[in-house]
This record gives sequence, structure tokens and C-alpha cells, in this order.
Amino acid sequence: MDTLYGRNKEEHPEPIKAEVQGQLPTWLQGILLRNGPGMHTIGDSKYNHWFDGLALLHSFTFKNGEVYYRSKYLRSDTYNCNIEANRIMVSEFGTMAYPDPCKNIFAKAFSYLSHTIPEFTDNCLINIMKAGDDFYATGETNFIRKINPQTLETLEKVDYNKYVAVNLATSHPHYDSAGNVLNMGTSIVDKGKTKYLLFKIPSSVPEHEKKKSCFKHLEVVCSVPSRSLLHPSYYHSFGITENYIIFIEQPFRLDILKMATAYMRGVSWASCLAFNKDDKTWFHFIDRRTKKEVSTKFYTDAMVFFHHVNAYEEDGHIIFDVIAYTDNSLYDMFYLKNLTKDFEENVKLTSIPTCRRFVVPLQCDKDAVVDSNLVTLPSTATAVKEKDGSIYCQPEILCEGIELPRINYDYNGKKYKYVFATRVQWSPVPTKIAKFNTQTKEMLQWGQDDCWPSEPVFVPSPDAKEEDDGVVLTCVVKTDPKDPPFLLVLDAKTFTELGRATVNVEMHMDLHGMFIPQQNMKTETE
Repeated sequence: MDTLYGRNKEEHPEPIKAEVQGQLPTWLQGILLRNGPGMHTIGDSKYNHWFDGLALLHSFTFKNGEVYYRSKYLRSDTYNCNIEANRIMVSEFGTMAYPDPCKNIFAKAFSYLSHTIPEFTDNCLINIMKAGDDFYATGETNFIRKINPQTLETLEKVDYNKYVAVNLATSHPHYDSAGNVLNMGTSIVDKGKTKYLLFKIPSSVPEHEKKKSCFKHLEVVCSVPSRSLLHPSYYHSFGITENYIIFIEQPFRLDILKMATAYMRGVSWASCLAFNKDDKTWFHFIDRRTKKEVSTKFYTDAMVFFHHVNAYEEDGHIIFDVIAYTDNSLYDMFYLKNLTKDFEENVKLTSIPTCRRFVVPLQCDKDAVVDSNLVTLPSTATAVKEKDGSIYCQPEILCEGIELPRINYDYNGKKYKYVFATRVQWSPVPTKIAKFNTQTKEMLQWGQDDCWPSEPVFVPSPDAKEEDDGVVLTCVVKTDPKDPPFLLVLDAKTFTELGRATVNVEMHMDLHGMFIPQQNMKTETE
């Protein structure tokens, strides 16, 4: 097990031809580009947490029925600094780094001061984002790194903070129909306020400014004040419908004062994140046209969630689906000390991921009776009016045991049927992938012995008529490192195997990524 999670993986910057079995659709042309941690030991130093590892990009390129694999470490400033020193020099969320143990007392005091508002890492290991014609590796700090999706080469570093006052930003942006990027970030104690900002990166810049980047035209759409100045909520994603942005302020919070003293106290920033099970989870709905928040207060019980699935509007209601937990045991699972050989048997989540559907009546009757359920759609989800006018929401449970959800993105923000996800029960290791029908609750699964699949990515066929016309791609790692990994291609409709592309390398377990169709690629030469 430690071989799969903890062991450093070699990079393969030159394309390796995969052995293809079965029949891949001829229309499948482009690059599946994915991101995740690949190196956890540098010299004698080790990261504490799997999510801290150095970013390793990898890709499968589909070209006329052939498939080529390559992988390359993101050459972030963090990577270069660590490799040069042959030890961990830059702190990550779960690992505090102490670069120079033998500084004198004055230098030490100064070092402590400079760490109170830390210079965050640019080890962007979570996802891939498209902005304009360019692609970026993303993490959750204010830094992203431009990359070449064909060669996996690392290009310039972009600091969101130069364009918008955020210290943290999500790795799950949304894209509107014009290709603009919408993302959210947290602005910590800026001008005495802590707030969550929604910002837009335009997909193109005016003709006469062609040399400028689209970030120069970044605009703040609106802001939501944090309920607490020094305890902002942690969030990994947000939701979007045709007319609204959905932001969930969960009682899973960063303690800013603790973060400021973490370096001196010799603890990681992760230890400054706490879940309060007795607190409420607040829902914020921002009108995309007026850029104002809906004034009614909506809330539910305490929960921890990372991934929104999808959201849409129907008859005056907002319906949104999230994968949620009743505690924060998921993050703790992935400390490398827990990822030992018998991990799958020994380490169990204390809360199983559940796909929860909330149905929120936006146009609720002001004269509605207290304690009455305001949901008028057929659903077991409820929204009950309280004495103070706030609305207490309880979800319908759609299913249990799925994570890393993906949809046909053409249906993002619209009424939809299908979720493609990894199947996880009490162990956080995905052993299967699933296609779940939110309407009939039917679930199709793919799994094989000793196989750990990654987040499934749906690719629509060019002449798609229905939501599930297309293929699902997933990178499959074998539990025995001597067995070669493969890329699996499933027919999205039937969830049966069309083909696989096997590569004789040791592939890492990754997090997120995207498929870039051939026509979306700049035609620069390799």
C-alpha cells in the first residue's frame, strides 16, 4: 500500500506508446490530462500527508486509435527549491517546513514573523483549469501554474492576489457558456474584513490587448461576508445554476490566529482546521444578474463536504446535490502514517459519503405558517420555516458511497440524470467506478479485482443526442505495483468496457483532471 501512496514515482516526460486492447471510438481524439501528488520523500525529509506531495502531471493522448502516455513533475518554485536543497523547504497544508535549523536567534525571530501571513506554496497538485486558450495546474492557494498540455512543461506562475484580494481559491472553477471562468476565493482579514469572493476570468481579451493575459481583466462579481472574521469556512467547490451561484458555508473552519502561530508552535496548518458538529451549515444564493445575495437565511445541520455534483432550478426552487459527511475523518485518513500496507482493512471512515439533494424554495410565501414545509416539488427533501423567518433544510439522500463526482458538463446548472463517480464505502480507497441515475436511483458499476480506478471523466460523443452518449475514462492502478496500470474506456450508456490502454510504468494515484478535445488545443508544434 505504501508503494501506491507513499513511494516516489518516476516521471516519463517522453511519450510512451500504450498497448491498446479492444476498440476505441474513432472520434476520441485529444488529451486526458490529470494531476495529483507523486513525490512524498525528498532526501531525508518526508511529507506528513498524501495531499502535500509534489504535483505530478500525467496524460493520455488519443491519436488515430493510438494512445501515448507521459508524466512530468510540475516544476513549481516549491519543487525547484525542495529538489535543490534535497529536503522539504516549503510548507504544505499538512507539513510545516523549517528550512534552516541553525539560524541565530534574531534571524529565527524574523523568520517567525514572516510566517504569520505565510507565502503559500505553488505546488498546484489538485486539478487542471482552462482559462482563455491556456491550461493551468491548480491547488487551493493563490498560485496557479500555466502548463503546456501537450508536453506537460511548466510555464509561468500566476498569483491571483495580484488581480483580486484572495489568499485561497478553489480548484473547482465553473465555466459559463461563453467559456469564462467563474471561481471563488477567500479574502482573509483584508481591510478588517474576511469574505468569500466570486470572481470571473474572461475567456478572451480585447483585440488591441492581445499581449495581455486574461487575468488583467479579472473582475470580482460579488462577495459574501464570512460569519466570523477569524474563522472562515473551508470549501473545495461551489455550485452554479442558470441564474444563481450556490455557496455553502460549512462549520469546517480555519482558525486564522492558530494559523498565524502554527510555525512557532511547530504544528501544521491542517491542525488549525476544525469541524464543529453542533453548528449550522449556511447556504448562500447569489443572483447572477443582480450580483446580490438572496436575503432569506437558509441552513441545514452540520456537515463536511468537498464536492458539489450539480444544481438546477425548477418551479421557483433551487435543487443542488453534494457529497457530504457527518464529520471530517476523510482528511485524517490520508496522513501517510495511516497509509500502511493493511490500510484498506485497518483504516475506516467514521462517516460514509452520502449524495444529498437539497431542495430550496426561493420564492417562498412570506405569509407561510411557521413549521410548515415550503417544498412543493415531489421530493423527500424539506425546507421548514422557523419563527425567525429562516428556513431549515433537510436533504433527500440520493445514494451512499460515492465520491469524486463528475457529470456531462453540457448539463451543468441544468436538470440532469447521471453522476459518474468513484465507489467508496468505509475505506476511502476507490475500488469501483459507478454511473448513478439520480431519477431512478439505478447504479451501474465497473470494478475488477486488485484495481483502483481514478475519478471518472465523461467525454460526450460529437453527435450526442442524450445525456449519456459518450465514453467514460478512468486511470486504473493495480494494487500490485508489478502489474501494469491502464486507462479504461467505458461506453457511458451501458457502462461496459470498449477498450483499455496499458502502459508499463508505475502510475501514481491522482486527484482530478480534464479531457481536452483535439480541436481545443493550440496548434503549436510539439
